[in-house]
Amino acid sequence: MGDNDRLVYSSGPDGKVSCPNCGRTPCVCPGGLAGELRRRTQTEPVRVSFRRTGKGSGLTLVERLPMHPAGKEELLKKFKVRLGTGGTVKQGVLEIQGDRRDLIKAELEAAGYKVRLIG
Repeated sequence: MGDNDRLVYSSGPDGKVSCPNCGRTPCVCPGGLAGELRRRTQTEPVRVSFRRTGKGSGLTLVERLPMHPAGKEELLKKFKVRLGTGGTVKQGVLEIQGDRRDLIKAELEAAGYKVRLIG
């Protein structure tokens, strides 16, 4: 693994994804954390950037989010409803249509994350 690569989740011998917080499948984290890592252990900020695509209005990317993949899907669903736009999760990165950096940054900071805008 390189310097920027880190384990976000792992799968057991049966191929099921285990939670990085509690280590169990399915996640049994208290308080409805949905597999979210404890924020006090967040060592690097979440990166929010914008990438222009060949067509359309581009994508807002949310990278290095210390969260279980199921939690990322739930968070993306909330962003899509809140912002009225489309999006997907690809290789652990949230991709949201349009330039929504400021709104996403505000939402993540309100949830307690350290956020860094890129570009």
